[in-house]
Amino acid sequence: MERLCVILLLVSKTFIVNAQFNGFNCDANFHSRFPAERDISVYCGVQTITLKINFCPVLFSGYTDTDLALNGRHGDAHCRGFINNNTFPTVVLFSISLSTLEACGNALVVSTAQGPNAYGNLSLVQIGNIAGYIDTPDPPTVISYLPGLLYKFSCSYPLEYLVNNTQLASSAAAISVKDSNGTFVSTLNLLLYNDSTYIQNLAIPMSGLTLKTRVFAAVKATNLDRRWNVLMDYCYTTPSGNPNDELRYDLFFGCDKDPQTTVFENGKSQMGRFSFEVFRFVKHKNQKMSTVFLHCVTKLCRSDDCPMLLPICGKRKKRDTSERTGAASDNAVMTAGPIITRSDETPTNNSQLAQLNGPPFKMNSVTSALISAIAILGVMSMCFFILSLSLLRGKQTPPTPLSGTHNPAFS
Repeated sequence: MERLCVILLLVSKTFIVNAQFNGFNCDANFHSRFPAERDISVYCGVQTITLKINFCPVLFSGYTDTDLALNGRHGDAHCRGFINNNTFPTVVLFSISLSTLEACGNALVVSTAQGPNAYGNLSLVQIGNIAGYIDTPDPPTVISYLPGLLYKFSCSYPLEYLVNNTQLASSAAAISVKDSNGTFVSTLNLLLYNDSTYIQNLAIPMSGLTLKTRVFAAVKATNLDRRWNVLMDYCYTTPSGNPNDELRYDLFFGCDKDPQTTVFENGKSQMGRFSFEVFRFVKHKNQKMSTVFLHCVTKLCRSDDCPMLLPICGKRKKRDTSERTGAASDNAVMTAGPIITRSDETPTNNSQLAQLNGPPFKMNSVTSALISAIAILGVMSMCFFILSLSLLRGKQTPPTPLSGTHNPAFS
């Protein structure tokens, strides 16, 4: 009798589970359990954080999708998820916009610490961490036979990126950062301009730029929440497109700056601006042109914290170049270039360059005959002019004395 009761209990429980899973993509053999840590997936995107929760264990625990909400905000419909029954298993999706993440009680904590940047240089680096939870409501009774569900999540956003390989052969370049990287920006741009107005993109002649030509550069972030600013940490150049090239020339890092480099804006908006004079690498001495690639290690900072991250020049210990290491794997990389410069010492305009670089001029027979005829005509004209002068001089005779008698009326 007892064995029959146990069998009937198991059968009835199976019918209950099948009834619970009816209409959803759940398997009673795998999902007849309470939720576990593996039931939540977190995707730290550039504009949104997406959470996926396995709905089948939630259903088995006696809850519905409307019972799940962000950070206990069960009364706010915007803080609830929505069912996606087109997957296996069925999931509840939550989407958190980074621009309004505090609306449902999510917390953003930015920590600042001194440490090596992408190339081993010591600087202040910030890390943004977003954390929250999804739970079920407490019942309005004294006791409950349903387990309370709690899912915790967090996303860490390193606020430093490598913007590299900017070449002056092209006007601009950009890279879209993958969502899985955990970054606040979807696009970083390293743009090159002709002048300080930062309007017209840099145009490079086929022959390259004259040495000491001033080039204007800007690092811009796209799809970035307005609470963040762009701060250029370290910009340098290499003769190749490899940002890890052992041969490099620094433009600026903190208070250390090349004399021909000027920083106009840094850490004050979502764009950093600077300029420098182009040069050539000595290793290219046997080449007609030299290529220069620009790289910038850029980080984000909260607008209120940016002044704190800027170096106080004159009081900071100068970095040791031996501290440089390879680039960090989490940095965002983009490519454009190269900067091409000429090795001639005197500036020339484009027409002169065309004459210098063009093929030698060759005269055909018609041109040669025409030049010869003009030369002969000129010689004949000169001879005719000289002959005419000689004839004019021959006609002029000396004056003869007057003859006759004196007229007494003029006396």
